[in-house]
Formats: sequence, structure tokens, C-alpha cells
Amino acid sequence: MPPIEPRAPIQVPLLDLKLQYEPLAAQIQSVIQQVCASQAFILGPAVKELEASVAAYSRCRFGLGVSSGTDALLLALMALEIGAGDAVITSPFTFFASAGTIARAGAVPVFCDIDPVTFNLSPVAVETFIARDCERREGGLFTRQGARIKAIMPVHLYGQLADMPALMEIAQRNGLRVIEDAAQAIGAEDSNGRRACSYGDVGCLSFFPTKNLGAFGDAGMCVANDPALVERMEVLRVHGGKPKYFHALIGGNFRLDELQAAILNVKLKYLDDWTRARQRNAAFYDRAFAQADLGRAVQTPPPAAGARHIYNQYILRARDRDLLRQHLTAQGVGSEIYYPVCLHQQKCFAYLGYRAGDFPESERAAEETLALPIFPELTEMQLQYVADTVAGFYRRA
Repeated sequence: MPPIEPRAPIQVPLLDLKLQYEPLAAQIQSVIQQVCASQAFILGPAVKELEASVAAYSRCRFGLGVSSGTDALLLALMALEIGAGDAVITSPFTFFASAGTIARAGAVPVFCDIDPVTFNLSPVAVETFIARDCERREGGLFTRQGARIKAIMPVHLYGQLADMPALMEIAQRNGLRVIEDAAQAIGAEDSNGRRACSYGDVGCLSFFPTKNLGAFGDAGMCVANDPALVERMEVLRVHGGKPKYFHALIGGNFRLDELQAAILNVKLKYLDDWTRARQRNAAFYDRAFAQADLGRAVQTPPPAAGARHIYNQYILRARDRDLLRQHLTAQGVGSEIYYPVCLHQQKCFAYLGYRAGDFPESERAAEETLALPIFPELTEMQLQYVADTVAGFYRRA
């Protein structure tokens, strides 16, 4: 298709949830009315249905609906008894909740660098850290500062899995638990056919409205295979009370609303169709940028061979990223930077003692990456306009 030269910019938002809602409005309004008629708003039958469906979708035995993806991570940490004096290895290039929940649990976030291709936690970096900066004593693995490493929290960023076989081997060899942060990766698969959440002790999902499967507010889920661990999370979800008003544990209020579950039950039926549309849109961009022959000015996201990338985001590495974003905005194209500041450089984590340059691949990603519109309802004209707008920026440069 030849480049589009419109007289006025086409408006292409980063995301337009109204286009997803409109065809489903009658179904969603119907289930909302059913919940209102039942007046069962907390942990009712819709929650149980969603828990079973999402667990099966993730190829796990159990699901536990919770109040947000962030609370799913916090609940997993609490259930695995990770707290003061402990440390958890995770990525410095991700949304704040990953390290934020580790700190909220009283533990120490320990960062290791990312793989430059997938943007996910690098097993090589984790191995290097353990060999260089840890010691084994008292039957455990400790940092030089004396914190006992209890777990690894890989993040499946942008919709594709981290290298879970390698990370699981490291975890098993060192007696570590694994919490999968799959907030952006529901239904993603690796080249082994394993889905996000199916490897670790607990998988954590977010149903924030902008996710591939989004609620009408905050919502999340923990999925797992160990019935004892799930039972512990179930108790912790309701303030640690079992039976009611009797507390052997200190938990929190992590319950999923019935209204959110009812809406998600409707939308889950369409998730695979939406994923295919995202994959189709990503393939369109890949072809368009290849045909534009922009050299190394733009690098498109290469999924692993045989893997199922669900494209929560379509991420470019872009030369002069900030100027490109300004150009896109001026031409009516939405974009976003996920994420402009690495976690080890956030002010609230200054006490950890990290410095600029400690994680070069993460820092380079923060400087170069840009998300383009990828939502399922994009038209071919919109996709072509986005690609032509990006190409036009570099041809004029």
C-alpha cells in the first residue's frame, strides 16, 4: 500500500475502550442487572465462575479473584511468607507494582538486568548476580547485605513470557520460590506451549481496564496449582479470618467485586479473538516497517519462534525516541513510554544504593522504547497511517 498523505491528521488513539464496549454493551448491561438484582456483591457465583475459567485458561488448577493485579502480587508474597529480612529478585524495567509490593511486604527488591530482545528478566544476569554477589549459608542464599533471597519475581512484559525454563532451573537449584508477574500476559505462551502463570508457585494477573482482558475498574487474580497454598491465600484474602472473626493469620481485604467478575466473564469469551486481532495488527506493523527500510532507526519486537505473543503493547526501539513521540502527537497518533525511569533509579528506592549504569540494558530500554497503538479494533487505514507517520519522521530527519 502506498504511503497515505491525508490533508489533515487521522486521529489514532493509543487505546479506545469504547470500540470494545459497544458490541458487548447489551450483554454487559444484562449481567450488571443480574448482579444488582441478586444484591450479592462480594465473592459470589460470578467470582467463582471467573476463578475457574481463568485458571483453566492459564492451564492451572486454581484461581483466586482479588482486588487488583498489585494486590495479587502482595497476596502471593504474604502467602509465601516473604517479609522482613528477605529479598526477592526482579526486574528494574517494569511497572512499579513489581518492586513496590516486595517493599510493602517488608522485603528487599533485588534487581537484575533484562534481556535486550524480550525486555524480560535475564537468566544470565540472575546467574551472574548469584555467583558474584551472594553467599550460601544456613541452608539458604543470602545477599552481601545479609538479606535471605526467598524468591524470583519475573515479569512477562508487554505480552510475552520471560525465559521461564531457565529461571525455574535457577530457582530450583537455589531453593527459591517463583512468583510470575503476568499482569500484561494472560494467555501468552512460550515456545514450549506453556502459558503465563503455569510455571511458578503463583501467577498474578491484572484486569486493569487497559489490559487485554480488562474490567470496569481494578481487579486481579492469583492462579496456582498447590491446593494448600491456594487455601492460605483464600484465608489471607479476607483479613486472615477462618472461620469468620477468628484470625490465625493477619491478612488484608483483597476481595474481587462480583460486578467486576460478571463483566469479565462476558469479556473472557472474546479474549482469543482480540488476541488474534492484536497479533494481526502487530504483523501489519512488522511488514510496514520492513518495507519502509528504516535501517536501525526502528527495531520492531521479535517474538520467540513458536511462542504466542499477545501484544499487550507493541514496542519499538526508536532512535530519537522523544522527538519521534512529539512528531506522532502532532500528527494525531497516540503513544506511550513504558517505562521512562527504571525502578532502581526511582527516588523511593534510593535506599537500595543502586546507581545509574548498574543495569545498562534496562536503562537503554527506558531511553529507546515507545508503544504504538495495537488495540484490536484498529483499521488498516489507521495502522498504515501510524507506520507512515513513523517512517515520515525518519525520512525527514
